[in-house]
Amino acid sequence: MTKMQMVWRVLLAGMMALMVGCATTGERDPRDPLEGFNRGVYKFNDGLDRAVMTPLAKGYQAITPDPVDRGVTNFFGNLADVGSAVNNLLQLKLARAASDVGRVVVNTTIGIFGLFDVASHMKLEKYGEDFGQTLGYWGIGSGPYIVLPILGPSSLRDTVGLVGDWYLDPVTYVDDDEWRWGLRILKAIDKRADLLSATNVLEEAALDKYSFTRDAYLQRRANLVKDGEGEELDDEAGLEDGEIPENW
Repeated sequence: MTKMQMVWRVLLAGMMALMVGCATTGERDPRDPLEGFNRGVYKFNDGLDRAVMTPLAKGYQAITPDPVDRGVTNFFGNLADVGSAVNNLLQLKLARAASDVGRVVVNTTIGIFGLFDVASHMKLEKYGEDFGQTLGYWGIGSGPYIVLPILGPSSLRDTVGLVGDWYLDPVTYVDDDEWRWGLRILKAIDKRADLLSATNVLEEAALDKYSFTRDAYLQRRANLVKDGEGEELDDEAGLEDGEIPENW
C-alpha cells in the first residue's frame, strides 16, 4: 500500500465515523444540507489545527527570518502560477494565461526559482485560478457545501476541482517521496503561518465560527468565479487576498 493510499483510507474512515456520529439540528441552510456532518468535520479540523498546525506555524514563524519566509511563500506562489495559467487557458482568458506564463518565466529565472517575486514589480498581475473556478466558469454550480477532513471548506464542485489541481501542481511530479511530501508539508505550514493574524480576527469577530467560515467561503468562491464582479468580503473581514483563517 502506497503512502497516498494510506492517507486516503484514513480520511475516508474519519469521514464515515463522523457521518455516523453527526446529526443536524435546527433550520437548515439550503446551501449546506450536510451541516451536521460538516460541523463534525469542522470540529475535528479545528482540534487538529489547535493541537498541531498552529504550534508548528508559530514555531516556524519564530525561527524563520522574514526574508526566508517571504522566499518560501513566493516559491510556492510561483508553482501555483503554473496551474493558474492552465486554468486561464481552459477558460479562454488568453491575456490572463499569458500573464501567468510570463510570471512563471520571470520568477523562475530572474527570481531564482520563484524565491523572489520579480514579476509583480514588473506589473505582471497574479490571478490564482484553480480548476474549481474553471468548472464554475463553464456553468457548473457549486453544489452543496462540504467540509473536508484536514483540507477544510469546499463544495461539491471545488472538491472535484481538487483532482485537477493535484495534477496541475508541479510538486505532484517530484519523483522522490520524501522531497514531495516534505514540500507539501512545508507549503501547509508556511500558509498556516501566514494566516496566524487572520485567525485572531476570526476568534474575535465570529459568534459562530463555522457559519462565518462557511458564508465567507461560499461568497468568496462565487466572487472568484465571476472574476471579482460579486460582492466583496475581504475588507469587512479584515483578511488579505481573500484568505479565510481556519480550516482553509
